[in-house]
Amino acid sequence: MSSVESTKNRTVTITIDGKKIETEYGKTILQVARENDIYIPTMCYLTKVEPIASCRMCVVEVEGVDGMILSCQEKAVDGAVVTTNTSNLERERQNIMKLYDVNHPLECGVCDKSGECDLQNKTLEFNVSKQSFSAKDMSRPTQDWGFISYDPSLCIMCEKCVRVCNEIVGSEQLQISVGGYKSTIVNTKPESDCVSCGECMAVCPVGALTNNDFKYSANAWELNKVPSACAFCSAGCELSYETKHASIDDPQEKIYRVTNNFEFSSLCGAGRFGFDFENRDAYRDPAKFEAAVEAFKKADVIRMSSLTTNEEALILQRVANEVGAKLECSDAYGFSRFLKAYQAASGKRFWGASLSDLSQSDIILSFATRFRDDAPMVKNHIAMASKRKKAKVVYMHPIEDSRIGNLITRFVKYEPGSEEGVAALLLELLTKESTLPESLKATIDDLDIGNLSGESSVSEEELEAIKCDFWKRKNFTLIVGADIYNHPRVENIAKIFAAIEKFSNFKLLVIPPAGNSLGVSLICDLSSDTEGYSVGYNAAADFTLSALGGGDLDMPALNQQEGTIATIDRRVVPLNAALGYDGYTLNDIANALGVGKNYTIDFTQELPKESGFKGAVFDALDTGFSASGEDLRGYCLAESASEENFEIEEPEELPSFDGVVVYCVNPAQNPNPFTQKAKLTQSVAKLLGSQQFATAAKLQEGDNVEFGIGGEIVKRVFKIDTSLKGTIALNPTFDMGLSAFTVSSYKFSKVNINKVGSANE
Repeated sequence: MSSVESTKNRTVTITIDGKKIETEYGKTILQVARENDIYIPTMCYLTKVEPIASCRMCVVEVEGVDGMILSCQEKAVDGAVVTTNTSNLERERQNIMKLYDVNHPLECGVCDKSGECDLQNKTLEFNVSKQSFSAKDMSRPTQDWGFISYDPSLCIMCEKCVRVCNEIVGSEQLQISVGGYKSTIVNTKPESDCVSCGECMAVCPVGALTNNDFKYSANAWELNKVPSACAFCSAGCELSYETKHASIDDPQEKIYRVTNNFEFSSLCGAGRFGFDFENRDAYRDPAKFEAAVEAFKKADVIRMSSLTTNEEALILQRVANEVGAKLECSDAYGFSRFLKAYQAASGKRFWGASLSDLSQSDIILSFATRFRDDAPMVKNHIAMASKRKKAKVVYMHPIEDSRIGNLITRFVKYEPGSEEGVAALLLELLTKESTLPESLKATIDDLDIGNLSGESSVSEEELEAIKCDFWKRKNFTLIVGADIYNHPRVENIAKIFAAIEKFSNFKLLVIPPAGNSLGVSLICDLSSDTEGYSVGYNAAADFTLSALGGGDLDMPALNQQEGTIATIDRRVVPLNAALGYDGYTLNDIANALGVGKNYTIDFTQELPKESGFKGAVFDALDTGFSASGEDLRGYCLAESASEENFEIEEPEELPSFDGVVVYCVNPAQNPNPFTQKAKLTQSVAKLLGSQQFATAAKLQEGDNVEFGIGGEIVKRVFKIDTSLKGTIALNPTFDMGLSAFTVSSYKFSKVNINKVGSANE
């Protein structure tokens, strides 16, 4: 038995402050103490990163050991007797605070962090009422980093910001400029948008890193904290909206900022800064309401978007059943086809990997997703695996992404439209050494590997190089994403990946394409038949109910209502209303049609159990984490088991994408029309292409162009992006309003670009 195996599942017994505790081998003294509600003070420690060990605040005494030890990095040893609070420890911690207070003037009256400052709290905790020494002051001007400002004179060099930037976000943008008392944090890429995620600011224990928009606008103790979740992508990250009345004259609450439990969770820039998307001007107009009810009664099609709660999805399904309409959701339909085909093949309801599994992987293969934009939390967990596990990361995509060059170890380019062929190549590669059912083995043996390789541009040498990366690796994760869901052969692709997961070492992680696409797919019977009179719920239609405003009837935005969403980790998490809403809700219309409830959240306990929901009452759902970081929010969807059926077809002839091609993708900081409405995350939509693309399309920087995608005419200004290569341009859709949710085409499109204005005009 190896030394690793011999310690697996081993336990140790440790005594802390007289309390005997049995715990898992390998945990630190600080971890054990926190799990058992024993307080040890820290300043630099952050649960989600490796121990920093710079503050020495967490010192403890261990019986039989001379001197003090750092509990944040010392492992719990069987039989150890630990004391966390003595007069010597108190004096040591007080001296540490005196040193911190020299480096950080306690100007709490004007500091934006006052009221929630760790330094302020511990200065009081350790009774530092006066200072017996001082240091010469020096000029340290505040630096503007976009959304964030950095004040070196308030920095205590705890290193938390640097660690999350490197270990969690993976951007390696923040570094320490070492110089003793002159040490500062350095932003090495000030022109980059990396700090717009706000992770560094969130973990700062003092006022050194602050939100420029929030600064001097409110005190921490004035704000009401409303726990909720971000619904912009499928990660469903934990967050809290912090609100108060904007002024005496304004009776409405206003969201001043978003925070999160930074010890255990993270947020991207859209979740942290794109918070003010509420439908503030809604009101009740009985005539408009009656028009909406009549529109539903005559609807042939009800359209919706994935930025919808599970409860609203269930209401729309019941309304559709009641009025005899088809239910259509363009951003979830392809995914629902993938999910059903995967379930039929695998005999399981859900894929096997979680974000936590991803962060523990030492081999990661990413396919059909530009994950830095599609799923920022997937990118963060890849960064954790890369930094901590030295993971080999293979990035397979038609477009290289230079922004993740420090995370990936191999880029494999394939041709747009060839996803089915590449999936078949991966099936053959990854199951070579497995015992397969005869029918599946026969299908694989019949594959024309040479032809698939040639047509997809993935060489057999590249495939063998991928296989070589597996040497001496144990934890394998295969990521698949949004590029395949609107592929015409999505069902066969889903079966292929189900077989790979079953007959290889890889766990599968599937990225749902939009906020609550998983919940919508589990609840709704979606159709692609869009003929006839249509009613849209946050989707463009003949009669539109809109949370963006400007529709035929206003609806509440997701920060104005209660409900639940389903995440990439197959967890149902609650949303809470941060702001009031004065208009009608979907449940009001459901009541007028005879299928409503007293409240929208009365539908929470009626979510379909046959799809994995548990019938939980909304008000019983938790919203937080345990002391050790376990996610307690909501509940996990139930798995199921049925007969496997790996009837995979041979790939069809791969399509050709010669000519001018655009790829529809939104930047991580502005993923949809709701973040485009928010003050801090809105931006100008441009068609981005390389110089090579500009030459092929006969364009120049600044040209005004138009082209058609998914039945919509898109107008853009063309911009050359020097980080891009090849002849595929990036096209965002966040500025298209509710029409963005009705674009259902495959993400790569051959287009005819018409120049309607020259850069020289």
